[in-house]
Amino acid sequence: MAETTRLIKKYPNRRLYDTQTSSYITLGDVKQLVLANEGFQVLDAKSGEDLTRSILLQIILEEETAGAPIFTSAMLAQIIRFYGNAMQSIMGTFLEKNLQAFIDIQNSFQDQGKSVTDGSQFANPELWAQFMSVQTPVIQSMMSNYIDQSKNMFVQMQDQFQNQTRSLFSNFGFPNPVDLTGAARPKPDPTKK
Repeated sequence: MAETTRLIKKYPNRRLYDTQTSSYITLGDVKQLVLANEGFQVLDAKSGEDLTRSILLQIILEEETAGAPIFTSAMLAQIIRFYGNAMQSIMGTFLEKNLQAFIDIQNSFQDQGKSVTDGSQFANPELWAQFMSVQTPVIQSMMSNYIDQSKNMFVQMQDQFQNQTRSLFSNFGFPNPVDLTGAARPKPDPTKK
């Protein structure tokens, strides 16, 4: 059976209407749909414009102002600086892939922890303490690998962007770039993508 996307309509009075339950809902209800991994789409009731991203941003804004924020002011300022920048499209992909990598690490850790718990509470506090003492270096190693992968992914995306730019402007005769060690990078093969 194919999973259907839940349709939510936003009316001019700013109210959200869930067509599945035939009732008005709040941003808190939409947040619960996100937490439950339910697919949904928010459309403007009048124009049909997709407002899903706008609603998700509103939820993030409420969460950021309500408690312990995830984003620092410096981080938000950096994100704003990427808008209109040549690296904007690369940054979106970079952040999305990094978030997925972080989720994969979290899931791996949770899977390992399931063997120590009975699903709702710790089976044995001493066993849990032993598990955590062993897991601390593992977590540190996973995070170190994550950071290395993230850095490598960004460098690859940057290289890809530079190669695409070079191919666009190949008639201008750019010199062969030099990396930080002073060694010339090999020129990209124009026959390969």
